[in-house]
Amino acid sequence: MSDRPLTAGEKALWQKFIESVEPLDQARLRRVKSLPVAKTLRQVPGAITAETFGGKSHAAVPLKDQVAVPTRHGLDGQWERRLTKGVVQPDITIDLHGYTLTSAHGRLDSALELSIAAGHRAILLITGKERSTEERQRAGGRGAIRAAISDWLAASRHSSHIATVRRAHPRHGGAGALYIILRRRR
Repeated sequence: MSDRPLTAGEKALWQKFIESVEPLDQARLRRVKSLPVAKTLRQVPGAITAETFGGKSHAAVPLKDQVAVPTRHGLDGQWERRLTKGVVQPDITIDLHGYTLTSAHGRLDSALELSIAAGHRAILLITGKERSTEERQRAGGRGAIRAAISDWLAASRHSSHIATVRRAHPRHGGAGALYIILRRRR
């Protein structure tokens, strides 16, 4: 915006506009203010640590004791409809763009641990779109994180807490993102 003064014509036009403005109806303004505001997703910047969520980390589970993610989804019809329509409000968003495979795996594991401890149910995991093997070789390995996610989740020490993993609705990233729905605590 420039710092030049208004011309006489601009001043006259602005004055005419100001005179035509009516104040808002206060009842309408109160109704608008009383509408619920969408919950902002919690972004965890940088490295995810136990201290980020106010807890302490647990020891890693040995590979032989890890359990695969169950093939049955275990969700009721309401969850299915909410996932299909894209009205699921994730409790936390994890963005793995710009990470190496090793650091992305560590970030995902930490985020799962802390989300389970915090009692979250829905996680939005942004990975980027998966590429075919041929495209990954041509593009220098891009899409490798998305290709490895299902293996990571199946071998994760948190797999018993995962109810289902689904492709995200287009409003949350579509093919470039996943919903991880955690089991309810009992």
